[in-house]
Amino acid sequence: MTRTTPPRQLDLMRLFPELAEHAATATRLHPRPGNPGIADSSVGGPLLWPADEPWPVCTDGAGHYVSHLRMPAMVRRSREIYAAAQARAAAGGTRYELTDEERAELPRYDFSEPEDLIDESVPLVPVAQLYRRDVPDFTGPADTDLLQVLWCPLDHPEEGYNPRVRLYWRRSADVTRPLSVAPEPTVVSGAYLPTPCVVYPEQIREYQYSGLLPAELGARITAWEDEARGGDDEDDEDEEDTGLSYQFDLSLAPGWKVGGFANWSLTDPHPMDCVECGTAMTLLFTAASSEWHGTGGSWRPVEEPPGVSSVPTDVSIGRGYDLYVFRCPESYEHPPATAMQ
Repeated sequence: MTRTTPPRQLDLMRLFPELAEHAATATRLHPRPGNPGIADSSVGGPLLWPADEPWPVCTDGAGHYVSHLRMPAMVRRSREIYAAAQARAAAGGTRYELTDEERAELPRYDFSEPEDLIDESVPLVPVAQLYRRDVPDFTGPADTDLLQVLWCPLDHPEEGYNPRVRLYWRRSADVTRPLSVAPEPTVVSGAYLPTPCVVYPEQIREYQYSGLLPAELGARITAWEDEARGGDDEDDEDEEDTGLSYQFDLSLAPGWKVGGFANWSLTDPHPMDCVECGTAMTLLFTAASSEWHGTGGSWRPVEEPPGVSSVPTDVSIGRGYDLYVFRCPESYEHPPATAMQ
């Protein structure tokens, strides 16, 4: 099944033609739980990794911020229990409720594995694998066709209390002997262990965050929004009185994406400059806490049935935010940078 973003409620270019200079394409990945393989693009799936290449690890040890450490098997089993209870409720039209047996199997909310389990090296967790053939907005060295995104599944204070991200570009044809089983960390933060998902890439058009537009254009958009929210009662017949938000309804799609623009609504924009050369970085990839806003958000794909979850990956960034991964346009070998928004 494909996933299709509903058309936007109005044409921004008709209202503000100069937005053409501040537009870009993005690829919504639309991850959904499944069983991807190493030859597939995926979120949280297995990677096409060379058997003779060491699996990356994090050695920060006590430098991690530790809270609610769980073994990966416990995280996955807890998700199975909750999903089963939700399925029962949906099938029977009954109230969501856990059985006594299920409650007994679940860990207490405040349960955490011993902290000394992270004193050793922590294997990184696969976050995304993206083949150039599948992603219209794929960006990478010209001789590569595969991007692999991994992160340490624990909080790093120096990364804004987010997981630390690493990027790997490679030629899939060069991997003639792939790794059969990837190492797994002993413990993780459950919010950073993605459920394996297949992806349904869809290219869309986005417009720059309003705070980064030219001042005059940004002011006109703000004035239009104020009027659209009912600021002018004498103009009730005006078709532009929509109550729509430039930011949340029309310009920036939520969810897991490649390319496009960042939404800086949490902190307002701040420079994302390469630590190696000082060049302003560009948005490469977005790991999201949800695929759309609310239960009936306008960004929900038209194919999604009522009641479907907007959090298919089970990833949660902060209190339901997104993690933006930026790259340096001068060199793919320069380290990425991240921002939570």
